[in-house]
Amino acid sequence: MKKLLSVTVLLLAFASCRQNADSPALINDCKQDIVRTEKDFEKMAADKGLAEAFSFFASDSAVIRGRGELISGKPGIWKHYNELKQKDISLKWSPDFVDVSSSCDLGYTYGKYTFSYTDSLGGRNTDSGYFHTVWKKQKDGKWKFVWD
Repeated sequence: MKKLLSVTVLLLAFASCRQNADSPALINDCKQDIVRTEKDFEKMAADKGLAEAFSFFASDSAVIRGRGELISGKPGIWKHYNELKQKDISLKWSPDFVDVSSSCDLGYTYGKYTFSYTDSLGGRNTDSGYFHTVWKKQKDGKWKFVWD
């Protein structure tokens, strides 16, 4: 019995060390998942429009900053982007940095964006700056933004 107990304790200790040794790989995998999600998000914005992409990648309680106010929830986010009056809208971005919590359930990105559109007079306008997005892993394992 003592031998069985000793072997069990040894195996549990080994498993614990093994899990910690894999943590950097797990963290890296989570970071890569977030980067892939950002790329999928940008592609959907280009293919289906900002309203569809932002509401799809938003968590149910997501918040964005728009037109000097905070807009929360998927319906509000969809409405905000659907009401943009500009034509030929283009939004491009790419994360320059990504980090994730040690529990791999919360992460953030930041980087540069470029927003272009044609105004009512036919002029092309471009705005560029920096974005910051906070991502939360959902129960289904997908990443959704909670702040953008």
